Parts: sequence; structure tokens; C-alpha cells
Amino acid sequence: MSITAHLLSTSDNSSYANATKNHPFLLAAADGTLSDTLLSLWLSQDHIYAAQAYPRFVGSLISHIPFRPSALSSSASPDHSQRTLKILVFALANIVREVEFFNNTAKEWQLDLKGWRERKGTRDYTAEMSRISGSGKIEEGLLFLWAMEKVYLDAWSNVNEKISAREGTSAVRAFATNWSTPEFKAFVDDLALLVDDVYRDLGSDEWIMAEEIWRRVIELEEDFWPGAEEEAQLKV
Repeated sequence: MSITAHLLSTSDNSSYANATKNHPFLLAAADGTLSDTLLSLWLSQDHIYAAQAYPRFVGSLISHIPFRPSALSSSASPDHSQRTLKILVFALANIVREVEFFNNTAKEWQLDLKGWRERKGTRDYTAEMSRISGSGKIEEGLLFLWAMEKVYLDAWSNVNEKISAREGTSAVRAFATNWSTPEFKAFVDDLALLVDDVYRDLGSDEWIMAEEIWRRVIELEEDFWPGAEEEAQLKV
């Protein structure tokens, strides 16, 4: 079994469901009851993640790609270095587009990006990204990246499925569409194939650590969705 299939099979159903489907924020987004205020709070935090933490994270992974013939090699694919670089460069280019998308959507729907304090869940997430990317273990960084993107794909695809039958446009629909496109799914699938190849010839210790990283990402993703009670607490 590949590492990504293994991790998905070992996910605690309630934890993964809370991160991708059952959190009150996602339920409200899906049924059309999410307030503009709470959506603004979430977007302000995702803007921090996308504009600051994500570029640093991916840039650090690029700096740790070992450009040697034997590095990142497996019996299935002899050289991952250029393949890894290509995927990470795409991720960087895509996050630049995404930040612009955030700004344009916020302007179109009059969402407040600047009037919020940083949430603890945001600080915890970005701190873990910094720790993982700074370790120098490229396999852990790639797995962490896949895990982040996989959870977001599943979360917003779940929302998109429920709102697609409703008429009209909304900011939530724009976000749900953005993270459920065939292009985004293809990117996540390409990441999964890369991670699977990198982990194919690694030992049990690396697989055990991968399980810990996967569980941690699920925790961080669940905590990243804000609650309604934070609207007044974090407003500047």
C-alpha cells in the first residue's frame, strides 16, 4: 500500500470528518448560513497563511531538494529532484494567483481582510509549517504539503457539492469552486504520486513519523476553521 493510501485508511473517521465536513464553519458554508463577518475572519487568517507562511514553507522545501542522482530516488522512479522542483514551483506560482484571488473576492463581496487579530489556530499552523520545513527532511515537507492540500480539497469539495444545487453567486461559492476544480484535484493527485514514490523505499521509522505528521495536519486543519464566538473576540 502506498503511504498516502495508508494514511487515508488510518484516519480517525471523526477527526477527519470534523476537519473536512462536520465543523460548524463548514456546515454553515454548505447550507448558506455563514455570516459575512465569520467568513471575513476566516479569510483574513487564510490570507496570512497564503501570503506569508505558504511561500516561506515551499521556498524552504525547494532549498532542501538534494540535487544528486541518488537522492530522493526509489526503485520505482530513479530521480525525483526535477519532478519535485517542478511541482513546488507550480505551488509557488499558484499561491501568488490565490492571494490575488483572495484580494479580488474580498473587494467584490466587501469582506474585511484587515480588521482582525491573528488566531491561535493560525499561529499554531504556521509554526508547524516552519518547524517541518526547517527540519531539512524533504520527505516530511512534501508529505506535509500533500496533507494540507488534500484536506482543503476534501473540505471545500464537500461544501461545493452541497451548494452547487442552489442558484445565485456568493463569496462562499467562489471559494468552494476554487478548491474543488479538476485542476486543483490534479495538483493534489500529482503531489500524492510524488510522496508515494519518495516513501516507497523508506523504512518503518519514516512511515511512523508520517502517521504523526498526518494526524497533526488534521488537528491543525480542524482548529483553523474559526467559530462564531471569535467574531467579537478578534475584531480589532
